[in-house]
Formats: sequence, C-alpha cells, structure tokens
Amino acid sequence: MNTPLLEATRLEVNIGGHRICRDLDWRVDVGDSWAILGRNGAGKSTLLATLAGLRAQQGGGLNVAGLALPHAGLGAGARAMARVRGYLSQHQFDPFASTVMETVLVGRHPHLGRWDWESAEDRRIADAALNELGLDGFAEREVQTLSGGERQRLAVAQLLAQQPQLFLLDEPLTHLDLSHQVAVMELFGRRAAAGAAIVAVLHDPGFAARYCRQALLLFGNDEWLAGPAADVITAENLTRLYGHPLRELGVDGDRWFVPC
Repeated sequence: MNTPLLEATRLEVNIGGHRICRDLDWRVDVGDSWAILGRNGAGKSTLLATLAGLRAQQGGGLNVAGLALPHAGLGAGARAMARVRGYLSQHQFDPFASTVMETVLVGRHPHLGRWDWESAEDRRIADAALNELGLDGFAEREVQTLSGGERQRLAVAQLLAQQPQLFLLDEPLTHLDLSHQVAVMELFGRRAAAGAAIVAVLHDPGFAARYCRQALLLFGNDEWLAGPAADVITAENLTRLYGHPLRELGVDGDRWFVPC
C-alpha cells in the first residue's frame, strides 16, 4: 500500500477548551480531493492549521508523507516539509510594500538554500503561476493596489509556485467572483489529477460535491464523518451539520443543496 500524504490516527484537536474532534482516523492519498465542511466555529480552520503544522494536536498521531509529527510542529526539516505540504490561509497580510512578483516568489523559498537567490527557473515557475491565475501583466504591481479578489488569486499563485504535493486550503474561494471560484476549483482539480492531493475548507456544499471526491464533516461537538462525497454530502447529513433543513437538487448530473 502506498504511503499516504497525510494520515491522522485517533487525532484529537481542541481550542479554547472546546474539543473540535476526537479519535479522527483519516488519510489523504495521492490524487485525493477532500472538502471540509461545517458551521462557523466548528473548527475547520483550526483543524487545517493543525494539519499544516501551525499548532499542536491534543492527542493522537499525525503523519505527513510517512513522517510522524508528535506535535504537528515545524521542527527540523521545515524546508523539506514545505516541499510536501503547502498551506493557504484564509487571511492575507501585507504589512510591507512589495510587488506581485516578489510576493509570488516567496513560494519558491522551500526550494532554495539558505543563501540562494531566486534563479531564472524560479521566476519562470512564478510567471507560470501568475498566468494560471489570470495575473499575467501584474508582476510589477504593488500588492497594496490589488482588489480583494486579485490578492486572493495571488495567494493561490504563491502556493502553486511552492509546488507542494499536498495543498491545504482554508477557504480558497474567499473574495472571488463566481467565474474565478470555478476556475480555482478546476485548477486544483487538475493538480489532484496530476498526482497532488487537495484538502479544502469550503462553505458551499454544492461546490464540494461537484469538485471534491471525498468529504469530512465537522459537527462542532467533536463528532465527525468522513468518506466519499457521494455518500457523505447528503441533504440529511447537511441538515444536521448546519442545523437548518436542506434539500438536494440535481442539475445535469451535479448536486446542489438549497434551504427548505
């Protein structure tokens, strides 16, 4: 059996004295595309940050590409680990002036030595990432001049330039209009098909059902449910998840969910 890119064994995650999940047995393999769904405050972002190594779990085991991380910490080998997993935060901060190209090149740091400068190949990779997000021609723009949607697409481009195997995405569709939401989900679908893996916190269960093969539901009371999206993303489960009755509509093979 192939080594999973991410494996949680009886994982327990808490925040502020509140338990988000316990006994989470879960694995993410090459080619997987997982959606994480739940109400506001259910702990989706907290779980994702734990998987990204930004906070410690309270129990259980967490392996990334076969490497056990007792505290999900960065520790030694952080550069190598950043070549395996990449994290997209739901908030972008730009305290200092920088250009779009300087920002996207930050994604190349895991591939550079301590005293290395970015090469022509690094710039080519950065340019390709910007082009894929429709930001060609933006390289010399100051980041602070971008709209919210443009800044979000730049964050995605920076992650693409990092070239991880595992993409951990916290609300990747924030600030994006409908056409760019579709484009971003299709982009990550192509990455999964090419041999990466995707774990995305999403708010629209219809998008999750359309673009993700698997789903993890966090109910906010340490309960969870994981499995194929076709089995997990149902009107019955979503009604319990969000605390509001939903019904399923089928349109040309896609499944969408609307409030009753």
